[in-house]
This record gives sequence, C-alpha cells and structure tokens, in this order.
Amino acid sequence: MSKRRSAALTEAQCVSLAQKLLRERLCHQKLPDRPVGLDSQYKHLLELLRRTAVHGESNSVLIVGPRGSGKTMLLGCVLRELMSLKEAHKNVLLVELNGLLQTDDKIALKEITRQLHLENVVGDKVFGSFAENLAFLLEALKKGDKSSSRPVLFVLDEFDLFAHHKNQTLLYNLLDVSQSAQAPVAVVGLTCRLDVLELLEKRVKSRFSHRQIHLFSSLSFGQYVDVVRAQLRLPQDFPDPKFSNDWNHSVTKLCEDKSVEEILKRHFNASKDFRSLHSLLFLAVSRVSVSQSTPREADLLEASRLISADSKAIILHGLSILELCLIIAMKHLNDTYDGEPFNFQMVHNEFKKFIQRKSHSIHKFEKPVVMKAFEHLLQLELVRPVDSGACKVQREYQLMRLMLEHGQVMEALQRYPQCPTDVKQWALSAFA
Repeated sequence: MSKRRSAALTEAQCVSLAQKLLRERLCHQKLPDRPVGLDSQYKHLLELLRRTAVHGESNSVLIVGPRGSGKTMLLGCVLRELMSLKEAHKNVLLVELNGLLQTDDKIALKEITRQLHLENVVGDKVFGSFAENLAFLLEALKKGDKSSSRPVLFVLDEFDLFAHHKNQTLLYNLLDVSQSAQAPVAVVGLTCRLDVLELLEKRVKSRFSHRQIHLFSSLSFGQYVDVVRAQLRLPQDFPDPKFSNDWNHSVTKLCEDKSVEEILKRHFNASKDFRSLHSLLFLAVSRVSVSQSTPREADLLEASRLISADSKAIILHGLSILELCLIIAMKHLNDTYDGEPFNFQMVHNEFKKFIQRKSHSIHKFEKPVVMKAFEHLLQLELVRPVDSGACKVQREYQLMRLMLEHGQVMEALQRYPQCPTDVKQWALSAFA
C-alpha cells in the first residue's frame, strides 16, 4: 500500500514539475540568440541605433508589421547587442512608452521624467509648454562638461495611437529633437498599421526621417505545428526520464492527430501571433492531472473553446427576461429603420406593443423599472450612445446603437433557461 502511495506521489510530483516548467516557458519567453529570417532588418536597425549610442547621431525609424511578426523580439535582440557594447552600456538611456498606457502627452511626459530618474530635478518647476519641459529634461542629462549629452532611445509601442494625441505634440517634439542638434536622440516606433504615415500631421511628417523597416510573417502551418511541438516537449534533463519520454511521445502523437490539426489550423488562420498560441497551450497544460498525466486532444479542444468564447454572448446568458425583451425590441427597431439609432422612448414603445399583445405571459413592468434595465444594458456596453454626451439631452431621448450581432442574441435565447415561448417567437420574428 505504501509503495503504491509513494508511486502516486512521484507521478503527482512529475506532473507538477512538468506543468511548472511549461508554464514558465509559455509565460516568460526568452529572446532568441538571433532573430530567424530577419538578418537584413536586424543589421539595419542595429547600425541605426549604434550610430546614436556611439557617435551621438540622432535618428528616427518605424518598425511596421502585423501582430506576431516579431517587431518587439527584433528590437529586443538589437537592444541586447547594443547594450553589450562598451561605449553604449553605461551611456545610453532607454525610455519605453506605450500608446495604450500613455493616452495623452501629460501622462507620457510624467513617464519620461520617471524613466530618466529626473523627478527630483523637475521638482515643482512650472513649464509654459511641452517643448520647454522636454528641452529641460534633455538639458538635465548633459554630462559634467556641459558639451555632450547622454544618448536617449525613445521606444514608442503602438506608435499609431500617439498620432491621436491632441496636436500630436509628443511626436512633434521628439522628432524635432531628433532632427536638430540639441541632443543625441533615437525615436523607434512600432506599429501594425501600414498607413501610419497618413495619420501624421504635415509638420510631424516633415521631421520624420521616413525610414521604415517592414516585417511580414512568412510562417507556414508546418512550422507553426513544429513550434507547438517544441513548446510542449519536456527537456532532456528532466529528473524522471521515463515520464519525460512518455510525455514527449504523447505530444508527438497529439500533433499528428487530425482533430488537433483542425484546432491549430483554425488558430493559425485567425492569428499567427505566438502570444495567442501560448495562451492556448497554457490552458491545455493546466488541464493535465495525475489521472491524465499527458496532454490529450480533449484538453486542447477545451482550451480552444475557452479562448474563442464570445464574451458578449456569455454576458447575455446572465440577463433578465426584461433585458432580453429590450434587446429584441432594439433589433425590431433596427430592422424597421434600417439600422438608424434609437432612443429609450422608442424601445419602451416597442416593448409596450409586445406586452399588450402577450399580456397573459409577460409581467407588466413600470416605466422606471424598464429604464433601470436599459441603463444596465448601457453599463454592460451592449448598447452605446451615438454621441459621447456633448449635447445635453434627456436620458430617454439620447440616441443609442445596439452593439450585438444577430447570432449572439439567437445563441443566448437557445441557451436561456426557461425562456418564455412568446419571447422566443418574438425574437424569431425579429431575427428571421
């Protein structure tokens, strides 16, 4: 009995260790020694940034490519090699900004000040403009002899979002500094949009060097499956060789399975981004247990279902009958008025017509209760105001749009527990 228990414990330890290793691998991706298939782009970017770091020459460049094509990985590899240079290691300052986080120039400037460790220097000083503030920060970075300044590399992730800032002040000033001889600055933008230059104002565009490095994902499905196999395999130095061999054998068989191939093909066609692949594999690995100690086709199927689940359809499953009725009323209005916006009063009138026809099966709700249900749909963002509250309009008459597809509502109705037949028939007449 004790032998059996210790064997089970060893099995449990092996499963736990395998999961720990794979989770670390999938969550903390290490940079490769050299980006595969991007030699010319790598050399070009390294040379540009080396000129700034070593020779004090200002530059600006855009790295353009779809998500998952390796923009961040390429930049990471270049920066790693750049920082290994003796001249650059102690001299270069790196400032990383992201368009999703630094949503306006004020936040961006605070972040630049923080990353350059200049909070104490700025203190309570008040600046007339963004340009003055930035000039002061760069001035503060000058060395003791006041003749030379430390090179600064500005990395702007989601570059296209910075173009939506008011007057594009941040981009204008950064690119202006990179054009003038004020301080050695390199501005590196990363974006998915091929038309990013069209978003720039004329004065900003004229200060950009127009250097672009394009990356395109040339990954085939066979290579994609090879990556899946490599990510799920256990290393040769795993403490239990027998468990490791069984695991790796099952991974090989799993990748050859037809249904698994279909799941992977669906994900490959939707996105070649390795981050979404890692999320899929992470969920599959998390489902491995002592009773099923190797990854199975069912694990990948469930992981795929979880990852591709429609969040709005899930929200619909939790709505009340009244809220569902309001959504059906909105769909009727969309059909009647060819997708034109509607307001609460119109929805309420449509709902009242339905109640009058089917008064025996649906409870009659007072108008304030219906209004509360409508506001809940607004909070859930299933309904969206057409204008963002710029003009003062009574709540009942504020124009709205429905943010749901036909299929999402029909699926919710099919799965809804004990949904009245009259409501279903009303919905079918709207969604037919």
